[in-house]
Amino acid sequence: MTEQNQNGRIRATGRRRKPPAKGRRVAVAAAWTAAVLVLAGGSGLVYVYFKLNGNLDGVDINAQLGKDRPEDVDNGSMDILVLGSDSRAGANGDYGRDEGGARSDTAMVVHVYEGHKKASVVSIPRDTLIDRPACTDGKGGKAAAEHRAMFNTAYEVGGPACAVKTVEAMSGIRMDHYIEVDFTGFKKLIDRLGGVEITTTQAIRDSKSHLDLAPGTHTLDGEQSLGLVRTRKSVGDGSDLGRIQLQQAFMKAFITQVKSVGVFSDPKKLLDLADAATKAITPDSELDSVTELMGFAKGLSGLGADDVHMITLPVAYDPRDPNRVVPLEAQGGQVWAALRADRPIPASATKDAATGRADGLVK
Repeated sequence: MTEQNQNGRIRATGRRRKPPAKGRRVAVAAAWTAAVLVLAGGSGLVYVYFKLNGNLDGVDINAQLGKDRPEDVDNGSMDILVLGSDSRAGANGDYGRDEGGARSDTAMVVHVYEGHKKASVVSIPRDTLIDRPACTDGKGGKAAAEHRAMFNTAYEVGGPACAVKTVEAMSGIRMDHYIEVDFTGFKKLIDRLGGVEITTTQAIRDSKSHLDLAPGTHTLDGEQSLGLVRTRKSVGDGSDLGRIQLQQAFMKAFITQVKSVGVFSDPKKLLDLADAATKAITPDSELDSVTELMGFAKGLSGLGADDVHMITLPVAYDPRDPNRVVPLEAQGGQVWAALRADRPIPASATKDAATGRADGLVK
């Protein structure tokens, strides 16, 4: 179970739960959607509670990682690792076959500042070469530490706990929470929402993601939205950095769309959204009940798209392999130091970093 202290930081009070599942992205908006419905449940609250509660299955990150972690600094801020897996299990098989196991297709560190009125998001490119720490996979297995490992292999060899441990080793910041969102659940959530409106400044055509958009304004359904956030080769320089820029633009549009749904104007739509959202996400074990998730999301409900500052971890193309990137140590240090101190990320942190050249393609 959890409790929320006067600074708004959610803390564990002892009870732990269940083993892991799989997932994909955009935790703040999905969790907020679920909380809105519960708050507006009225006479149907008991039914709603049990329906949504049954959708949630948590990952006990704290038990797997133990005490060898960065200090848990209680300054009113909150740090969340939002991770997406490229697992092709079940209905996700429509997007191709696994090559060696599930990997973290998308990774974002969401830092919510004291007061919960502003947030910064740091996207970590999946092809970033890092020193991956030794990990335990939650099933008793162990993965050795590895030099120059791709970031997304952390999830592959050790699951959610190894991904969290790797981010904590990179940043020196303890993650308060962990959330995944599933491919198929992501599509259903967008469809239940009625689509997400975006504007493209030039055509986007990508055979691998099956996306074909002319320049202009579009309301993307779930399939198109998933295609957009997976598009890579046909935008910018064809790297993962360009795709991250599309993901960040889409995330802002998604938050705006979710926040536009009235609490009392369409109860059926809100039920559908909350049902889809809670089925799509796999949270850590401190957020795997409606009560816990509601408290978490309520604390974030004041955040709008304009309150969220998004960057990509400062990287450069690896001189030994142009298909990989390496962190810029000095600039990355500025990013993590700012978040550890609960300060805005300075503009100098992203100077001279590789961009992927897809900025402004989607608005």
